[in-house]
Amino acid sequence: MDPATVPPEPLLPDAPEPQVYDADVRPDDVDPDALKVIRRLRRYGHQAYLVGGGVRDLLLGVRPKDFDIATSARPNEVRSLFRNCRIIGRRFRLAHILFGGGKIIETATFRRDPSEEDLDEDEDLRKRDDLDLLIRHDNVFGEPWEDAMRRDFTINGLFYDSEANTVIDYVGGMPDIRGRVVRTIGQPDVRFREDPVRILRAIKFSARLDLGIDPPVYDAMVAQRDELTRAARPRLLEEILRLLRGGAAHRSFWLMWETGTLGVLLPQLAMHLDDDPPDARRLWGRLDAIDTLKRAGTLPTDAALFAALMLGPIEEAVDGVKDASKAYESLMHDVVDTLAVPRRLKERVRTLVQAERRMRGGKLGALPRREYFDEAAILHGIECHARGQRPPDWLDEAPELEATARPRARRRRRRRRPE
Repeated sequence: MDPATVPPEPLLPDAPEPQVYDADVRPDDVDPDALKVIRRLRRYGHQAYLVGGGVRDLLLGVRPKDFDIATSARPNEVRSLFRNCRIIGRRFRLAHILFGGGKIIETATFRRDPSEEDLDEDEDLRKRDDLDLLIRHDNVFGEPWEDAMRRDFTINGLFYDSEANTVIDYVGGMPDIRGRVVRTIGQPDVRFREDPVRILRAIKFSARLDLGIDPPVYDAMVAQRDELTRAARPRLLEEILRLLRGGAAHRSFWLMWETGTLGVLLPQLAMHLDDDPPDARRLWGRLDAIDTLKRAGTLPTDAALFAALMLGPIEEAVDGVKDASKAYESLMHDVVDTLAVPRRLKERVRTLVQAERRMRGGKLGALPRREYFDEAAILHGIECHARGQRPPDWLDEAPELEATARPRARRRRRRRRPE
């Protein structure tokens, strides 16, 4: 993709000049409804581009899951153009344009970081009507280049112009797409302190898309990992579950362990791996099995995923103790505190682990009649894979896991400690 000669749309005089690249994107690769939205917005005089993960995935040759649009149109202007539109959110107002089959084309107005004048105005408004300051800060509208600069990673800061079939790059994202590297927009230490969850997002993109991590970004992930304790706990749990669901769980949690991030969020699991008991390496086999299921189109429940993740520490805690229930509660107390694990999820994990251990011992009994049997059977298939064992004949819920090769141990790269 060489820089194209087509200039971008007019920008503010002080706007940085973008690089514009010819895009090797076929119209058939883009959702036709997203293209309809862009064409209509432009017909009424607005700028409109595909943006974010959809553009990144197109350029990396990955089928995008979503197609998001960034536009100069304000949310109410978008709503006036589309009868099938609804405005959502208070902190970050978005237009959702609805199509058949439950499809949503998310459309956001270009935004920028607030200036000192914006902050002063917001403080005056807050004093008058007690408006949450954060709500207005995310709704300061801006220009395309300002919108690109406030995003997290360069590979996520690209605009795709569907009419010209070009990529507009204000942040150096195209060289990083070509180099297959994760790099922050701006100083990584600053960006991770602004939002520590970006550390987990860097891990997710590296693992799922098979990208390298820029060395200064990697060093900042290690140095700023303790900042994750400041993040909202439900966000942390959701990111952990996304890593498990994403099809690259093995590499994701290996990176978490390698960077010390796992020790911040799940110290019980990190200590279990650091102690290296004989069964510790089974974790990587379980994560391999989860990735295999994902590729086969079978996704275990969140409870089964979390049970597979924590099975080693749970068994280490409850084996050989008089009060296994108390030992489980003690282990999970800190997990619940760090990640805001809901009580229902915690209890479901307990149930599935107990059932899987009975299956492992060949004691099915009344288990097939229990409503959680299918979940526990999937967990048992995952554990059989991790142990290099063939699943029992009665287990047909996870036939994809019949590969019996024992998972190979991986040599762990020495963690770099912050200076």
